Amino acid sequence: MNKPKVIVICGPTASGKTALSIELAKQINGEIVSCDSMQIYKEMDIGTAKPTEEEKEGIKHYLLDFVPPNERYSVAEFKKDAENAIEGILKNGKVPIVVGGTGLYADCLIYGIEYPNIELDEKYRKELEQIAEEEGLEKLYKQAQEIDFEATKKISPNDKKRIIRILEIYKATGKNKTEQEIESRKNEPKYDFTVFAINMEREILYDRINKRVDIMIEKGLIEEVKSVTQNYSEFPTAMQGLGYKEVVEYLEGKVTKEEMIEKIKMETRRYAKRQLTWFRKNKETIWIDGTEDKQKNIKIIIEKANLDII
Repeated sequence: MNKPKVIVICGPTASGKTALSIELAKQINGEIVSCDSMQIYKEMDIGTAKPTEEEKEGIKHYLLDFVPPNERYSVAEFKKDAENAIEGILKNGKVPIVVGGTGLYADCLIYGIEYPNIELDEKYRKELEQIAEEEGLEKLYKQAQEIDFEATKKISPNDKKRIIRILEIYKATGKNKTEQEIESRKNEPKYDFTVFAINMEREILYDRINKRVDIMIEKGLIEEVKSVTQNYSEFPTAMQGLGYKEVVEYLEGKVTKEEMIEKIKMETRRYAKRQLTWFRKNKETIWIDGTEDKQKNIKIIIEKANLDII
């Protein structure tokens, strides 16, 4: 039985995924499913580099701008929502194109990984956050390494949200995250995925990141953060996003504006490096050069995915 074809375009931040995917969708009668853990949030447009209506060029996008910043959204929820979106696109006779840089989201779709939708233990989470505050995040990171060394290799030692999540999963299920991934990867994927990743020379990518941060500041990132923090009283995960937590530090008077901007650039460059490492572990990924002409890359995608374009 032939499975439905689904194109995946991933890669580091600022590598040109959005522009390439929109042009591809125009040529292959496609629609786009966002695979970005920050672009899901409402009212957070500038810092997440969410495509504007003008940039979408009439191409329908799914899983953008639908979660309030004060709500949690899990990988399990993403998998369910993304598969529903893919089914809807296929029923409409169009080609699904999954686009984004969140490796965890991409993997749960490509490999059919089932992450348990764990009910939050508020007491345990508060205990962990108190340890991080009083004794340092390094202590929690070491605990996470003992529980699931493989999972900690994929995240930053400063990524409090994901460090805590590793500990929460283990406490709630008795299995670590990596064990659960291995078990669920035995499941047959629902679709015929062809995965492409955008790559470019590190110097060029870092220059693009730096320029993007400057543009975000010019467009009003600081004002956006002010507005969101005034409209909502709590942020389980939204304010952990790149750019947002640094602006909050600036607004609280902890750093200067110049320090804030440089920190956003530095952390974004580090994140891009981690993204590339994540996507390289999939040996079936087809790498394309982000500095090449879009039409050349689209031709490669169509050929490698064996798409029948009329």
